[in-house]
Amino acid sequence: MPEKRPYPDENGARNDSKRSRSNHGSPAPANADKLQAALAARAKVDAQLAAKRDAGIADARARAAAIAAKFGRPAPGQAPPAAPQSTSTNGHSTAPTGQSEAEDKNAALKARIAQALAGRAGSSATPPQRPPPPPTQTRIQHSPPDVDDAAQRARGGLNVGLHPSLMGEMKQEPKGKGKPMAPKFATTMANRRGESPAADEEKEEKNPYLDTTEKAGPDRSRLPRQIVMNQKGKYIEQGARLRRQEEMEALKRRIAAETRKKQLEESNEKGFLIPEPPVCEWWDEVLLDATDYSALDDPEKLKFNNDDSIVTVYVQHPVEIRPPQEKLVIPVKPMYLTKTETKKVRRQRRAAENKEKQAKIRLGLEPPPPPKVKRGNMMRVLGEQAIADPTAIEALVEKQIRERQEAHEEANEARRLSKDQRHEKLAAQQLGDAAKGMHLCVYKINNLSYGKHRFQVDKNAKDNALTGITILNPDFSLVIVEGGAKSCDLYKKLMLHRIKWTENGMPNSVREGNKEAEVAWLNSVDEEGQLKDFSQNKCTLIWEGEEKQRAFRKWGSRVCETDGEAKEVLTRAKMDSFWALAKSAA
Repeated sequence: MPEKRPYPDENGARNDSKRSRSNHGSPAPANADKLQAALAARAKVDAQLAAKRDAGIADARARAAAIAAKFGRPAPGQAPPAAPQSTSTNGHSTAPTGQSEAEDKNAALKARIAQALAGRAGSSATPPQRPPPPPTQTRIQHSPPDVDDAAQRARGGLNVGLHPSLMGEMKQEPKGKGKPMAPKFATTMANRRGESPAADEEKEEKNPYLDTTEKAGPDRSRLPRQIVMNQKGKYIEQGARLRRQEEMEALKRRIAAETRKKQLEESNEKGFLIPEPPVCEWWDEVLLDATDYSALDDPEKLKFNNDDSIVTVYVQHPVEIRPPQEKLVIPVKPMYLTKTETKKVRRQRRAAENKEKQAKIRLGLEPPPPPKVKRGNMMRVLGEQAIADPTAIEALVEKQIRERQEAHEEANEARRLSKDQRHEKLAAQQLGDAAKGMHLCVYKINNLSYGKHRFQVDKNAKDNALTGITILNPDFSLVIVEGGAKSCDLYKKLMLHRIKWTENGMPNSVREGNKEAEVAWLNSVDEEGQLKDFSQNKCTLIWEGEEKQRAFRKWGSRVCETDGEAKEVLTRAKMDSFWALAKSAA
């Protein structure tokens, strides 16, 4: 692995080798010889730099003197013989009276440079450098020192420059220094215009992240960090501590596992242990007048014939409760067969029955049936008899045909249900349908003034064992029915398809006591005796769903002149919301 590149120290010198590191965590011993050698090398380098700087200055002065002699001017650093010198208040020699203004500016610039270099040398933590020579009367044109951008960068890390907010105290040269400045006024008379007001000076914003205690700049040195060595046995102690902690955790887990195992073993052992029987079972305590079975020998201590005994001469038969899910089971419908399949099934069934009947006849269990004689097979079945007496044979055949027809009709009549039986069967089917769940349907009829329509609505509701009410109102009529699913489906077909709501006719004779006929707006004719126009009359299903139980005990109708009466009637069954729904429906 290549050796790491040495990092420069604070004074600019480089380390000859990497720092020595101790393997056991103790501080490394100081190397005094290397330190002395480094200091000596540094002093030697400083002496060489100073000699080169003095030689360069002397060489520059010699060249300047040669140039001045060539043009007939005094050499730099020498005063002309005719010009008297005057001493300034600060002790420096000043230029003669006849010196040009350019020389004064040059001297002032040199003084500023010397002052700036002296200030940097005083604020820096590095060893003091040799101060620059004092300004002289020379006219050497010195260009201002360029600001080294590398000096303003951080000495370590990623070599990133300082943030602009941290360079407030550093003097920076303008970007356009040394370039000719363009005029700030228009060069032609046409493009000239008034000067804009001077911009307000930008207020200096305080940077909350700037540390004002330390001076920021390229001369700020990096403070050396003290080398802190790890003490001997530091990481060994940490490793031992972690191992002890892991051992404690493993011990806790092992103890918990052993505890659980022990509890399971104890519970398993208890499961195989057979407890001793009690002295007296709890179901025998009510029959004994003692606490043990020793009282069985004494009849007086038995509670069999006492008044408070639980044993009586009666036998309790619990009431059978049929499971509620049986009424919700949907019966399986037989598969639908075509006519050809139906005939085939009938033929196979009759063949099986005939085969079984023939087997019984062969075994003598049943007498053989008489031959089935018809007009077509009469001569073939009764050949000789038919020839001997054809009239008698024909009468016999006619009699048998008549008997078979009567037997068939009697069998059909025996299977046919009577009117009461049909009603009972239909009622049982309707009750079974309603037991599976109650369904509710609400219909809105625009006009129910025709008597035939009212009769159909009322009669079919009663025939289908539906309960509910019909609300008759001048604006519209509301029909609410509740019952089984099949009954509601049949009634829905009647209300939406079978009844012709656009039909109208003259009213029939009215029975006495009919309150509906006494209301004028319930007649099928108007005041002039003309039939009302029912071309726009229709019936609409506005709500359909299921309910928990019946809300009406029977079927009926009610004439309500106003909305308040209709809502009052429906409120008793908690269905007043259907009236508002019907009014809002189109």
